[in-house]
Order: sequence, then C-alpha cells, then structure tokens
Amino acid sequence: MTRRIVVLPGDGIGPEVVVAARQVLDAVSSRFGFRLAYEEQLIGGAAIDEAGEPLPDATIEACKNADAILLGAVGGPRWDDPKARHRPEQGLLGIRRALGLYANLRPVRPYAALAAASPLKSDRLAGVNILFVRELTGGIYFGQPRFTEDTRDGGRRAVDTCEYTDGEIRRIVRLAFKIAAKRRGKLTSVDKANVLATSRLWRKVVDEVAVEHRGVIVEHRLVDSTAMRLVTDPGDFDVVVTENMFGDILSDEAAVFVGSLGLLPSASLGDGGPGMYEPIHGSAPDIAGMGIANPVGTILSAAMLLRHSLDREEAAVAIEDAVTAAIEGGARTKDLGGDLSTQGMTERVLEALENT
Repeated sequence: MTRRIVVLPGDGIGPEVVVAARQVLDAVSSRFGFRLAYEEQLIGGAAIDEAGEPLPDATIEACKNADAILLGAVGGPRWDDPKARHRPEQGLLGIRRALGLYANLRPVRPYAALAAASPLKSDRLAGVNILFVRELTGGIYFGQPRFTEDTRDGGRRAVDTCEYTDGEIRRIVRLAFKIAAKRRGKLTSVDKANVLATSRLWRKVVDEVAVEHRGVIVEHRLVDSTAMRLVTDPGDFDVVVTENMFGDILSDEAAVFVGSLGLLPSASLGDGGPGMYEPIHGSAPDIAGMGIANPVGTILSAAMLLRHSLDREEAAVAIEDAVTAAIEGGARTKDLGGDLSTQGMTERVLEALENT
C-alpha cells in the first residue's frame, strides 16, 4: 500500500529543508519496505504570489485526502505589510483550522554532543526530556484583531481577543494526560490564572480531567514563573500543556537547551485525519537560497510523521538514531558552529542511517 504525503514547501528555507526530509524518508521507506507518494501544494507567501491567497482550496482538499502533511515554513519580509489583505501566516492558521489540528507536540531533548552550543551549563541539561503539548486552534491567535487609526483622543488603538471554550481546553488536556501517563507521569499545566479569565477556566478544566488520571502528578504554574523555571531547572519538567500563545513562546525558549531552533521538530494532530509535521523554526529569509539551513528539525519532523500518522515506529526510531549518530560524529551546520551545507548535513544523516 502506498501512503500519500502532501508536501507544503512554503517560503524561505522551507523548500530546502523539505527536500532534505524527503531524501531521508525515501531512504528509510526503501530500507523498511513501504511506499510513499508525494504531492506538492502551495501555502503561505508562495501561494499568495501564485494563486492570490495564502491557502488555496486545492491545498485544503489535497491535505484532507492525504495520509500526512509535511510543511516547510511560511512568511518573509516581502509579505510583511500589516495592512495587506492576505498574509502568509493566514495559510498556516487556516490549514490548522481546516483540518482540526488542535494539538501541537514539540519534543525537546538536548544532545550531549551539543552541550557547548547551549548557553546553559551542561549540568542543567543532563536528563532533560520535555514534551510541550500546545493547544493550536484557539486563543488569541484566532481572536478578532481590531486596529483603529482615529480614536477620540487622536491616538491609535489595537485590540486582540482571547477566547477558549470548555471543550477546546478539555480535549487538549485529556491528550496531555494520556501522554504523561506513558512517560514519567508528571504534567505541568501553564496558565496566567491570576489575571486572565481564560486561564481560570483552563485551570478548572485541568483539575476536572485530573480526576480521570490519578496516576499522573499534576501541577499548575503561571507562565511568567515557568519561563524562569525552564532555564533554572529544566529537568523538573516532563509534559507541559498550555494554551496557544504561551506554548508558542515557551517551546521556542526551550530551544536554547539544544542550541538551535533548527534542531526541533513538531507534530500537529487532531481527532483522526492527517497530521501535519513541521520544524518549529521560521522561514529564515536571510539565509534562504544559500543552502546552509539546518535540515535536522524537518528530518525529525518526518520521523514524527512516520510514528504518528503512518504507524512506522521502527522507521521513526531509525531516523532519530541516525540524527543522533550524525551529531555525535561531529556533523554541524553553520547555526551550530560548523560548516556543513544543508545537503552536507543530510548526507551525514543518510550515512548514519545506513549504519544503524
């Protein structure tokens, strides 16, 4: 049976890192005896340029009919006009909503060989293994932004609304509890309940769901103190569940543990249907086309694709082991202080894959 993957290269370095991930997927599918077929579609700025909108109907339809989706990145300065009708990020938010991808999984596990690449002391990184579970289709990113040039006092005014329902919170929290139960049995729920009404609802729902999972230790933390705790004692965390914006910020902060955003993957999942997999870094327009982008985050996203959407755990582990072996063997792109190109790093992973 051939499994169908829709590829959304997107903007900036997106096409470059997606090509790298496809090479690794092809190698591992050949090794483990399954077949993959790819279909490219438009999203983001590239879609605006070619189709006049950031998320064409053809892209949505193709994604709905796929087994999984591999995304590069969206955005760039050429589409940065805040007054523009269409922006690349609308494509990303739109595909999440269209496919019901409400859960974003972002694993963070430092490599011992890259301890020097992190600004944190190596003893703080020992044993760190965190999974961020971020709610993805609610909150302030999906609110109603308003911007007014002329107000009564002659100034400008901007408003963004943040809204969550009981159901939106409950489904992401339940997933986080299930994941925590299979890991070290600890769940940290992050909110701002001392200020925000949405966070107070979030905290109530967490406590209600906790009754169904008494084997999991639960703690509530405020987002500001969590940001500090992450860098002072990252080993204290196991599974972290939080709302959309907080999850976006905290998981990017945790990138300092591994030394580069270019190393971190993510999976966006819903209740059935295809999942979407992408590195957590942006489109990096300053290095687009130079062939120096780190492909590891996208390669590891491909491993998550195999695990969560295609049920190919052995192949996923093979990719992750190959990445670890390549890094332990000294493979480094520019962001890690090395001189390997995107293709050079990919080849080192492919070599390690042959030997694992």
